Amino acid sequence: MAANAREYRYSNRDFMTSGNLARDLDWATREHELNHAGEASRYRQEERPATRVRSKAQEEALVRERQSVSVVTVLGFAAVAVMAVMMLLSYIQLTALSADTVALKSQLNALEAQQVVLTAQHERMFDMSTVKEIASAAGMSKPSSSQIYYLDLAGEDSAVVYQTEKNNLFNHVLSSLHSGIYTAVEYFN
Repeated sequence: MAANAREYRYSNRDFMTSGNLARDLDWATREHELNHAGEASRYRQEERPATRVRSKAQEEALVRERQSVSVVTVLGFAAVAVMAVMMLLSYIQLTALSADTVALKSQLNALEAQQVVLTAQHERMFDMSTVKEIASAAGMSKPSSSQIYYLDLAGEDSAVVYQTEKNNLFNHVLSSLHSGIYTAVEYFN
């Protein structure tokens, strides 16, 4: 039998290759399938076990118990949600400030153009020759030396305070509180 197998292996030229081609490694499997085609399998097919029917009590026992959610997990998700909302609100404020900046820049450009026009009108109105003509027509003239008075301010300045406030602790706290509230109101306006 070994001689037959050796003879079969080397006598069949269909499965041998020459040159640089790779060997056909599946030839034995294909040969076996061709020789035994149509025969019943030697191995018995495994029988599947019949499906088991469970009772309602067994199904209830198999249901997994509800797991509790950690408080730290809930607080973590809440903190992430709050931070996301705060980030969105800050982006909204940033967008509003950007829009306000653009509007203020366009208003600044318009005001600068208006300033140039108003400066030109101002210079035309206060032309010195025009002012002299209008002043002489109204009867105005330069003051004479008899109309000029000089004041001597070489002396020391002095001031007299007639009423003083008493600074006690209550008045100091009250004035500090008033200035703090005023500052806060001014900041938010």
